[in-house]
Amino acid sequence: MTRALIVIDMQNDFCPGGALAVAEGDQIAPGINARMHEAEAVIVTQDWHPAGHSSFASQHPGRAPFDSVDMPYGRQVLWPDHCVQGSSGAAFHTDLDTTRADLILRKGFRRDIDSYSAFFENDQRTPTGLEGYLRSRDLTALDLVGLATDFCVAWSALDAVRLGFEVRVLSELCRGIDLDGSMAAQMQAMRDAGVVII
Repeated sequence: MTRALIVIDMQNDFCPGGALAVAEGDQIAPGINARMHEAEAVIVTQDWHPAGHSSFASQHPGRAPFDSVDMPYGRQVLWPDHCVQGSSGAAFHTDLDTTRADLILRKGFRRDIDSYSAFFENDQRTPTGLEGYLRSRDLTALDLVGLATDFCVAWSALDAVRLGFEVRVLSELCRGIDLDGSMAAQMQAMRDAGVVII
């Protein structure tokens, strides 16, 4: 069994001082760097939105960040503008060592659909290509770390299990948003699906 480390969205906008900051998001970078040297492969994801992305609250008059709306693909949380392509907010946090990355996967670049998961857009049908990459390298066991536990990490973990991978979430190397109880709900959903929480 070949194990890969998948580092989810360790970007400036998700760290303290960023547009969609996760508390203590920057503090997990050193531990993630250490884990990189124990993995057979390292994949790093990068939220990469065009300006005016449909998931931004600024694109929905009368709506505020963290409101929810119905999109053609389902319920969507509206976010502050974040991780806009080419911006400093979209850049990886400077404490993250990206030189060890075998693959940097950008997601969320389609204007009309958000992408929490490293595997699929939020319609749960449009693939990012990560599954094919992992299978072509015979990477069957995955360790997930990064931001945020209850959104992009959880969605990635749930999709990975559904696709037949063995999945662990290293919770000490994740931080969450906890929007209306989302942390407890997603931790339970992951356990119920067979994700091992370390």
